[in-house]
Formats: sequence, structure tokens, C-alpha cells
Amino acid sequence: MRLSLSDRRFVVTGASQGIGRAIARQLVASGAKVAVLDIDASGLDAVENAAARVSVDLGRRDDAHRAIREAADALGGLDGLVTSAGGVRGQIGRPLEEIGEADFTAILDANLMSALWCAQAAVPFLKGSDAGRIVTISSGAGLRPSLTGIQAYASAKHALVGLTRQLALELGPAGVTVNSVAPGFVLSNPSTERQWEAFGPDRQAEVIEGTHLRRLGRPADIANAVLFLLSLEASWITGQILSVDGGRA
Repeated sequence: MRLSLSDRRFVVTGASQGIGRAIARQLVASGAKVAVLDIDASGLDAVENAAARVSVDLGRRDDAHRAIREAADALGGLDGLVTSAGGVRGQIGRPLEEIGEADFTAILDANLMSALWCAQAAVPFLKGSDAGRIVTISSGAGLRPSLTGIQAYASAKHALVGLTRQLALELGPAGVTVNSVAPGFVLSNPSTERQWEAFGPDRQAEVIEGTHLRRLGRPADIANAVLFLLSLEASWITGQILSVDGGRA
């Protein structure tokens, strides 16, 4: 089945590396028009033939709204939004007693608030599309305790799952679908590589053995699922959290 994505207009956040970059590249390869957003401008050039590249801190409401408007203007409208910005901001798991406010809120802003503000800004454009789409990138950490042990990350991803389902209910009457892809462990950027190294050999073996397919994920695995949910072929799917994790035991 060839997905209907050609000439559709999408914004992908967190596109400078890893999963977000893979999603943006696959969309471009599928003939879509893509604007890429990230706080790290250095990696955005890696998405060739992007219609717009915007460096922005999406955890700030006004900045997120400005960036979405700029991207929609460059695209001539908007058919879909992928909120892939997030991550653990270089943190590793620590005891609760050691967690400070700044560390906790930094992860909430990156993973939850950025998705909220981008969706808020994108909705007026998506309601004008014939097939509006929002796909959030949550995590297995939004469905169960986080492998990382990072309290803020688990909290943010659980909240993002709730936000996805609530927006699906709210936006359904306008014809906008809202779904989430929940990746398993994917070695996609320096931060996830540091997390993996921090596990040590025994914990790494446990993670692999606890996955039915006995391997970690790749960015392309996640991108493939996202592209389907963005396509016209997924027109009667909304409010769903799709685990793409190799089969967690």
C-alpha cells in the first residue's frame, strides 16, 4: 500500500536528530511538504528539501505559536503536526530526594508543554485542512514506569498520553485525528546512548531479553508508524496510543 502523503503539509518538531529527523526525512521522501522545528538549529540542515527550518524553544508558549505560524506560512497551510520534541535533557535517573525544580520542569517543558503549545497554535490551521492530523511521540514510559528511572520523564509522557486522548475527543468533530506513537527503547541520539551506557551490561541484557524481537528500536521503525497515522489511509483512527516497541514482555 502506498500512503497518500504527496503534497500534504506537515510540521515536525524535534527534527534536528533521532526520531524527529527520521520522520521528517521520510515525509520529504514521500513527497510531502515539511517544516522542521527544533531548539538545536545545527541539525536541521540534515533534513534536505525542508520547506522551512525554525530554531525555537517550544516550551515557551509565545515562541511555539510564532514558530508554528511561521511554518504554516511557509507551507501555505497545514495538514498535520508531529510533536517529536522532548527527551531527558541530558539527565539520568536519580533518587527522588535529589530532584530539583529546574530539572523537573525542564523535562516537562520539553515533552509536555511543547506539545500542548504547538497543538494549540496548529489547530486553527488543521481545522482548515480536509484531513487534519496530530501525532504525538509519547513513550513506553507514558504507559508504565520508565526504564530511565527519571520521574519527570515518566510524568511528562503519562500526561502526554492523556493530552492526546483528550484532544482526540475535542477535535474529532472538526475532522482532526489525534494519535500517539509510544516508542520502546531507541538509540536515536547522544542522550539515549548515555542512558543505554548507564544501564551497564546486565541491565542492557535484561532490556533486550524483555523485548519479543530481541533488539532495540531504530528511528525508522518509529517513523514508519507515524507516517501511516499521518496518511489519508488512517482517516478513521483517533485517540489511539500505538506502542512501537518490539513487543515488551
